[in-house]
Amino acid sequence: MIFIVDDDISVRESLRDLIESLGYGVVTFESAERFLDAACLPEASCLITDLQMPGLSGLDLQSRLIVDGQYIPVIFVTAFPGERFRRDAMNAGAVGFLSKPFDENALINCLETALSPSIEPSNSRSWEFA
Repeated sequence: MIFIVDDDISVRESLRDLIESLGYGVVTFESAERFLDAACLPEASCLITDLQMPGLSGLDLQSRLIVDGQYIPVIFVTAFPGERFRRDAMNAGAVGFLSKPFDENALINCLETALSPSIEPSNSRSWEFA
C-alpha cells in the first residue's frame, strides 16, 4: 500500500490517480497527524509526503517514524526544495526528493526504488530530481 500525505487536495488526488494507474493501492491523508492516527504503518510499502504542511512537516513525520523504529521508504515532494531540507531528508534515508512540479517519470523511478525488495535503511539508493 502506498500512502500519500499532503495538505493540498489537488496534489493528493493527482498523485493517487497516477499511482493507482500503475496498479498500486493508495490511501491519502491530509496531514501527518491523521496518517499517524490511522495506525496503518504495518500496511505501508512507501510513503509519499509533502515537505511543508501545517502541524507536523514531512521531515517531522520522517523523524517520528525513525524514532518509533518504523522504516518506510519515504519520497518527498515539495514546492520548497531548499538544499538544507533535501540534505536532511536524504541523510535520514529518503529515497526521493522531488521539486513540484515534477515529471511523473521521476516519481515512478522513485517508487520503483522504494518498492525494490533490496531497499533497506543501510543501502537505500537516493533519487533527487529538480
